Amino acid sequence: MFKKIGVGLLMSVLLIGLSGCTGVPDKVKPIQGFELPRYLGEWYEIARFDHSFEEGLTEVTATYSMRDDGGVKVINRGYSKEAATWDEAEGKAYFVESATTGHLKVSFFGPFYASYVIMALDKEDYQYALITGPDKDYLWILARTPSISKDVRAQLLEKATAAGYDVSKLIWVEHGQVDA
Repeated sequence: MFKKIGVGLLMSVLLIGLSGCTGVPDKVKPIQGFELPRYLGEWYEIARFDHSFEEGLTEVTATYSMRDDGGVKVINRGYSKEAATWDEAEGKAYFVESATTGHLKVSFFGPFYASYVIMALDKEDYQYALITGPDKDYLWILARTPSISKDVRAQLLEKATAAGYDVSKLIWVEHGQVDA
């Protein structure tokens, strides 16, 4: 279960974790005024930079809920067309700074953590977000629905480009092709 994501994610998290990457990339500032309760729930992955732990996956979602220890439970789920199976990984996240700063550290393997930096967020309705990792090799666009408007897409791409990301590398994730 979740073999492709599990092995690739394990390797990526090990590499990231060994370097203690819970920092923030240059030209990126985590959002302020973050409200975790409003962020919890299911998010659709709209776009991402390619990584082995998500290679070939469609229908990708991230679901966030509270853990008993005050952290955040993270369930990442995606469909592998090649294997015709659903893959799932469970992780945990904790705030790096204050609970009102959109900068968390996330782990899918033991004590190894990597940055989860919310660099843009629809603060009014919590309907879309732009996320990066510890460096500019990681970028995700998430939304509460399987698609976003052209205006929101343009806004998020502009924000990422201004921060130094090569948005031409984004993979746009398919949704609605497979029954859950």
